Amino acid sequence: MLKLPRGWRVLAGIGVAGALLLLRYGGGAGDADEEVPDPESIVSPCPPGEGPEGALCGVLEVLENRADPEGRKIGLNILVLPATEQNAEPDPVFYLAGGPGQAATELAPLLRSLAPDLFRYRDSVFVDQRGTGESNPLTCDFLEERTGYFDSMPEELSEADWQDCLDSLDASPAHYTTPVAMDDLEEVRVALGYGPVNLWGGSYGTRAATVFLRRHPDSVRSVVLDGVAPVDMRIPLHFPEDGERALNLLTAACAGDPACDARFPGLRNSIETLLASLDQDPPREYRIRHPRTGDWEEVPINRELVAGVLRAVLYSPQSAALVPLMVESALDGDFGPLMVFADPVAGPQLAIGMFLSVLCAEDVPFLTLDEAADAAEESFVGELMTEQMLEACAVWPRGELPDGYREPVRSDAPVLILSGELDPVTPPRWGDHAAATLPNSRHLVVPGTGHGTLRAGCATRLIGEFFDSADPAAPDASCLAGVARPPFWRSATGPVDPKPGTEQ
Repeated sequence: MLKLPRGWRVLAGIGVAGALLLLRYGGGAGDADEEVPDPESIVSPCPPGEGPEGALCGVLEVLENRADPEGRKIGLNILVLPATEQNAEPDPVFYLAGGPGQAATELAPLLRSLAPDLFRYRDSVFVDQRGTGESNPLTCDFLEERTGYFDSMPEELSEADWQDCLDSLDASPAHYTTPVAMDDLEEVRVALGYGPVNLWGGSYGTRAATVFLRRHPDSVRSVVLDGVAPVDMRIPLHFPEDGERALNLLTAACAGDPACDARFPGLRNSIETLLASLDQDPPREYRIRHPRTGDWEEVPINRELVAGVLRAVLYSPQSAALVPLMVESALDGDFGPLMVFADPVAGPQLAIGMFLSVLCAEDVPFLTLDEAADAAEESFVGELMTEQMLEACAVWPRGELPDGYREPVRSDAPVLILSGELDPVTPPRWGDHAAATLPNSRHLVVPGTGHGTLRAGCATRLIGEFFDSADPAAPDASCLAGVARPPFWRSATGPVDPKPGTEQ
């Protein structure tokens, strides 16, 4: 038998729809002349195995082309985690995922485990943005089928590959941009019967959140931006500069740590030596053991691959703590430890078609390969990603953007901005950039933290305090002072020196 969530069981006599409306409007709020939506027609208890315990699942159909009222519709996948306490607040939290291309509903179990208190007094709403998850996903079969080890290595992808993906889609990709998706989200808010909502965006989700804020200001109570990717960022032009900064911070931290410096003297020189040794065409093959099957494989490894893996490793300080040891091992010819992070199964799965629909409209048209080459000249990160995206976007349909879309978002809404000090992709400079046009904002830089701050010390508590008050000045951020970069691993057993005579 299906069970209502704990906070709603006392209201079971009036049904799920009535419970929703009482919790949000107190039985009397709202415009009496306005037709109140029936949330029960949108969401209901999830079938067994299709959502976290107590969750509500549903689908809302929206126009694919919002300018064509007679056109086809697509379904938006919705997951609601109702507040678990009876005295819940009426304003929910809408979570906006990163990527672009990540499914928001897939984040729900992780976020509830990381920040359980945030789910007690507010409903939490996860909507797979159009083109992701179960919302008419834009996936490319030739990429989605790559589940084997090393399948994510840089390689030549032709225009024919992207055209084949485009032809396989049951969609018009030009209609999958951020502004269109944020109008979808407003439609979900109305359909679920909510008043103004709180937004929590991470990475690309911060762009989505600010776009929603600009397009639907009256629908927003407060906003959390974690790892800001603003509308004028021009992804991936800044990847080399921001990645270089993160690597410099890492090598400086090792040099400033007597134990790390003694164990790995001249770490930056070692990294440059490693990359230079791989600058060959064709690339040299190395024998590497598959980390999951144990099988040995001959794998071609070049500079672009290793640089890309190093940049990915820098996203998390926990994995970055392994860099000195992995570089030492690679210099000795063993790329196994480093290449574990090249495994596509280990990372989040993105809908690459939706990724392209966003970036080919909002970023790539505003950069050039010459700019990318100049940006890469002073960085260990090359321009390969920009080259590949320019080639893909030459084929991919380009959606239209509203006038002024790439201008910084301006709003007086309360906004809490979080940046990881060590972030290699959305470092604090982008948080400062966003804050400049958000006068009612506060920017907190979390020390010793990479991309995303949820696991950093008291960050989730500060977010909860902010949602409670809708005042960026209210949270006491002194607790962040104790957050530090994890110690560097100096042996296979952790941040300890190896025993004499043991192999690394």
